Amino acid sequence: MKVHPLEPLSADEISGAVAILRAKEPRVDETMLIARVVLDEPTKSELAGAGAVEAAATTSGDGTVDRRAAITVVPGPGPSLFEAVVSLTAEAVTSCVAVDDVRPALLFEESFNAIVAVMENEEWQQAMRARGIDDFSKVQLDPWPAGRFGIDHETDRRITRVLSYLRDESNDNGYARPVEGVLVFVDLATGEVLEVQDHGFVPIPADKGSYFPADHQPLRADLRPVDVTQPDGPSFTLDGHAITWQKWSLRVSMDPYEGLVLHAVGYQDGGRVRSILHRAGVSEMVVPYGDPGPLHGWKNAFDAGEWGLGRMANSLTNGCDCLGEIRYLDAVFSDEHGNPSTIANAICIHEEDYGILWKHQDLHAGTTEVRRSRRLVVSSIATVGNYEYGFYWYFYLDGSLQLEVKLTGILSTMAFDPASGAPAHATVIAPGLAAPHHQHLFCLRLDMDVDGPVNEVHEVDVVADEMGAGNPLGNAFRPHSTRLDHELAAQRVVDPSRSRTWRIVNPAMRNGLGEPVAYKLVPGSTPTLLADPSSAVGKRAAFATRNLWVTPYEPSERRAAGDYPNQSSGEDGLPRWTSADRSLVDTDVVVWYTFGVSHVARPEDWPVMPVECAGFHLIPSGFFDRNPALDVPPPAHCAPKED
Repeated sequence: MKVHPLEPLSADEISGAVAILRAKEPRVDETMLIARVVLDEPTKSELAGAGAVEAAATTSGDGTVDRRAAITVVPGPGPSLFEAVVSLTAEAVTSCVAVDDVRPALLFEESFNAIVAVMENEEWQQAMRARGIDDFSKVQLDPWPAGRFGIDHETDRRITRVLSYLRDESNDNGYARPVEGVLVFVDLATGEVLEVQDHGFVPIPADKGSYFPADHQPLRADLRPVDVTQPDGPSFTLDGHAITWQKWSLRVSMDPYEGLVLHAVGYQDGGRVRSILHRAGVSEMVVPYGDPGPLHGWKNAFDAGEWGLGRMANSLTNGCDCLGEIRYLDAVFSDEHGNPSTIANAICIHEEDYGILWKHQDLHAGTTEVRRSRRLVVSSIATVGNYEYGFYWYFYLDGSLQLEVKLTGILSTMAFDPASGAPAHATVIAPGLAAPHHQHLFCLRLDMDVDGPVNEVHEVDVVADEMGAGNPLGNAFRPHSTRLDHELAAQRVVDPSRSRTWRIVNPAMRNGLGEPVAYKLVPGSTPTLLADPSSAVGKRAAFATRNLWVTPYEPSERRAAGDYPNQSSGEDGLPRWTSADRSLVDTDVVVWYTFGVSHVARPEDWPVMPVECAGFHLIPSGFFDRNPALDVPPPAHCAPKED
């Protein structure tokens, strides 16, 4: 049976790839942990050769693409890996390369072992007893990515820093009661406790910060049901991981680190599918904290590259996470021993009404025309420690699309002594409890293919004309477009004062008005990294110092902070690639867009945070000759009445 070249690996393929590697690569044995097993995605040229590019969402091509698995092996306790590629087609190991001085994302098994090691450590136990905690089973231990700060523990080790929280009951909110002052360093690979730091006693907050309904009675009794029904079923079709809806076609997958990924996004127009996006996914994200003290100043989690948005994906439930006529897709990953593991209902697909699409009331003719907007929603939710991230891709009837990230969950907290005053770099959210200021910055890798692979990026600012003979009233303004010709010139930031947008243009394709076709990236209000560029996180998360980067297409350049950000020094990723200042003209380009929020917490964010949103739009800008939603039928109850 033919499998589309972009279809994710099945459970059988994961098992088969690991078995081939262990049987045919003498350096790999069954004692070694497996960090990941994913589809080694075919390049654009391979897809083109198989006839599976333009209609990649719905066709299987001619089956000539070599089906491969990329496997990352952790051979021992040190900072080294094997990167292997296995051909499932040929049942052969095509490459297996040793990579030194890198660490994989934190492994679940090693993180659990670190928790056990801390719990059994006498020095940590003494620190707990000094704070009146004798029942250690009531302590929640959170392993964190350790970062890189030039300390001895980092040398030739894979380490974690572990924080402690008190839970009197198993379902307590642990983040309500930090055991402040205690920080533990653990060697992840060996389970050795390297150091227990005690920075002094701070009172443990008393309030348990419950968010369960039993503790917030009476509940509201006047919310009446809202039912979303589609008696004839949804308007989209699902074939494996291929989705078609209205004029849209696309494929979706779940990467263990990037989370939800889109492939081969196209729009049917004039009898053909026009390409828009080849691939889109969260290349990296970083959560840097702004408190400079020893307990929190090192916190700068890379939730994609150090933990994994796909590995942390939730199993979604209709009526809770999604509402309506839902279809789900599972995510199949490898566990750390090479066995397939399934997250059920990891991807949710449904439709939503979205108010009016367009409307006009003609006062002269006495006519009114209105169309309802509807959108296809493709979503997933990841829980990374205390935080939840919901990723929602929206596809609209007018050819526009949007990514919205919904941030919720529980704040990362710190205890403080009220007698000493409130902390300067945190918000007080409960008695004796504060939330350090922090940022959430997401970097999207957008492999644009607007009507084909050869695209350019133009920065468009809306600027005022100088007042003078050509502008006597001082009211004139116009868009000013600058083509970004080289990588160093294409490192840009959002400028709301100029309504700055970026157009991804295909100079070889013209619309009916004779202009090059394009899609426009419309940013929201978004920050860049506030940490100093010379700081540890400033070096490691340099991608977040700009909102926009543009690079030539290179399949191996996938992760904005490099493939292995865990304990990295910061030399890899976008800064290294773009230092070559490659040309961005007459080539296939990739757009990297960083957005997010600077979170100065509010009391209203406690004990669980209402959703805060961030994201961007991609909208057609000369891609069509006119409004592409003119053929949307009017709502049935708004149709003109017959005489």
